[in-house]
Amino acid sequence: MVRFAPSPTGDLHLGNLRVALINWVVAQQKGVPFLVRIEDTDRERNIPGKDREILELLERFQIKPDRVVYQSENFHFHQQLAEKLLKEGKAYPCFCTPEEIREERERARIEGRPYRYSGKCRHLTGREVKSRLERGEKFTIRLKKPEKPIKFKDLIKGELEFSPFEVDDFIILRADGTPTYNFACAVDDMLYNISTVIRGEDHLSNTPKQIHIRNQLGYREPIQYAHLPIILNREGKKLSKREAHFSVKWLLEEGYLPEAIANYLLLLGRSVPKEEEVFTLKEAVERFQLEEISKAPARFDIEKLKFLNRQHLRRIEKLTPLLGVDPKLEGLAQLYRDEVSTLKELKEKLLKIYRPVEEWHGFEEEGEQLKRAILEMPELPEDYNLFKRELIEKTGLKGKRLFMPLRLLLVGEPHGPEIRDLYQVIGPFLKELLRNYR
Repeated sequence: MVRFAPSPTGDLHLGNLRVALINWVVAQQKGVPFLVRIEDTDRERNIPGKDREILELLERFQIKPDRVVYQSENFHFHQQLAEKLLKEGKAYPCFCTPEEIREERERARIEGRPYRYSGKCRHLTGREVKSRLERGEKFTIRLKKPEKPIKFKDLIKGELEFSPFEVDDFIILRADGTPTYNFACAVDDMLYNISTVIRGEDHLSNTPKQIHIRNQLGYREPIQYAHLPIILNREGKKLSKREAHFSVKWLLEEGYLPEAIANYLLLLGRSVPKEEEVFTLKEAVERFQLEEISKAPARFDIEKLKFLNRQHLRRIEKLTPLLGVDPKLEGLAQLYRDEVSTLKELKEKLLKIYRPVEEWHGFEEEGEQLKRAILEMPELPEDYNLFKRELIEKTGLKGKRLFMPLRLLLVGEPHGPEIRDLYQVIGPFLKELLRNYR
């Protein structure tokens, strides 16, 4: 089984979505179930409704989980296993207060060394532990660090090794009885028989801890790991959650197609021939290879995303349902889609025909002449050449004095598709347009 494990603590960002997409694609390739596990153990930071929002966004990207579970449902199981490790002497109660831990961290900072727990509670005698428990002192449960280095092969980064010092005696159960991230994650990966863990490299330091937890619990089923390099912005800095481009919701609101965003994220960090850069999710399942992803950080390029969005726009047969506009504008939408990068830009262009002309460029008088002439015609000819000839006869206008104001009457813009093509799609409702909006 393969899983995507988001936390309902904020908006789904591009890094999250990239992880979800790759996990889903790999699940399809391996023919194994795809699990979405909502990691809701952080009660203070959970935002009501974010879990539903995440699932709805995944659905927009055609990512359909075979199962959705909530980590909090397994609290009792996490607690039982933590107590098991405690009884076996593989873990110990830690009575250090938050103030004491802060003091230790501050000392490490002043001395210029990375902080590691001092381990002073590890050496308490049984009598001391019993006495402190009887006094009702609050405690966390810490897992004893490994005696040997933790080694594993990452599908992207290759062979990796972490020393016992890097793993440390870390907390697996908080004083309130809730599991820490690493413990809940490791236990749940065991519980749901996760075979491959694909996530961002910001989780790399968590992996040896989770391997150590499973080792101490006696779990021997191998798990493959792949840690995706971080995404950088144009300046080469880590893409911040505060940057609008990083939000999946923002990109969708700006008119980027889910198909294009998915295409871009599955292309990110891979070297693919130009002719194979544009693909669907179905095609990604056939072609994508996890091992092709570069070890180096990937750089987010909004221009590349715009390019891919344009390619996917051209594949859509009916645009007006996506735009939420009158179906009679379909022909105009088809004409304009090669001139825009997003649905938002396309909709803005279409809606201009329902507004008065903002700038006549010195041809307002000619525009009025043309408007009167068109409205006086009993019926507008289907053929553009006949329409043009009749306009010339009625107004005497030619050249730029004819075509510029005519274009402005049709679409409100001085540039764009050929007037002949515009007339073919706008002609059927041109009189209505002139009466109501020009």
